[in-house]
Amino acid sequence: MINQKAYDRFEKGRGAQFNPKNKYLKGEYVLEHPEAIDDWEQENRKTEYIFDESRTLVNEVKSPDVGMMWSANPYQGCEHGCIYCYARNSHEYWGYSAGVDFESRIVVKKNAPQLLRKFFENKNWQPAPISLSGNTDCYQPIERKMRITRKLLEICLEYRNPVGVLSKNALVLRDLDIIQELAKHRLVRVFSSITSLDEDLRKVMEPRTASYRSRLKVVETLSKSGVPTGIMNAPLIPGLNDTHMHDVLKAASEAGAKWAGYTVVRLNGTIGTIFHDWLQKAFPDRAEKVWNLICACHDGHVNDSRWGNRISGDGKFAEVIRAQFQLYCRKFGLNQEVFEMNTKDFRRIKNGQLPLF
Repeated sequence: MINQKAYDRFEKGRGAQFNPKNKYLKGEYVLEHPEAIDDWEQENRKTEYIFDESRTLVNEVKSPDVGMMWSANPYQGCEHGCIYCYARNSHEYWGYSAGVDFESRIVVKKNAPQLLRKFFENKNWQPAPISLSGNTDCYQPIERKMRITRKLLEICLEYRNPVGVLSKNALVLRDLDIIQELAKHRLVRVFSSITSLDEDLRKVMEPRTASYRSRLKVVETLSKSGVPTGIMNAPLIPGLNDTHMHDVLKAASEAGAKWAGYTVVRLNGTIGTIFHDWLQKAFPDRAEKVWNLICACHDGHVNDSRWGNRISGDGKFAEVIRAQFQLYCRKFGLNQEVFEMNTKDFRRIKNGQLPLF
């Protein structure tokens, strides 16, 4: 259960409760004497959108253990505010903090559709699945207004290039018409991230995400619409949501999911500091236990950069998690089918028109 007294002190709607220093910046603002300052970010910070004219969109993923070759991120930073998000560190490259900045200062790549079209027109491009998004959620709240992800899906359909989608937001159903067309050509697979079924936990761990019930509804709707769909039960946080795995996978299977994956949480870089602060405030009664269990999965540390180990963890506790995941997947009929995306129908479009032959 959430420690209610601790939660009452939270900044509502935010995962991170402070802004740690950006390691790339020399200076920082700090509050040393709060009793002498009347106004120091005392009010909840409003989300700020930074519109960027990016030079590139599609990135090659060279990590051999993440299951994707290419990714495209129309947004940097994520308003969902998930406390454990591995993408937080990337916000430091933009000159911001991985803490509250990450979830309140969102970089919008408004020229992403043009960049994707230009990328597909490059004669050196060999068609391959592109993941939306490999870093931050492509269906976070601002997408409702900007519709950038929808435009990217339209371009993938136009060029017949396969695309994968992973999201925590039910907004993905807005684009069901395009996704169904992609599915007809075996050009899409959609995964929903479902970390638990405990709404109290979600509200403090993933404060601005869709409810778990909504995410299961996404799985059900996509499945009934003929769209290949699955879930990511990730990350599993020992002592917080690892014991929820059975119920999550069962519910996902009943909703129509065909595949499932998982990761064990790893707190690389500044995320460790942010998560530790959150853990002490949200779960003071078991913070030390959870922290030690995470360390037990990463050779005594909260982060492990070794390929493979960093995703599924290492040690006895990680082995228990792995064995349970495999058992439940067999029990609920998950990961029994092999799905290969269609890369044979890719086509380039010259001067905005398809070739006649």
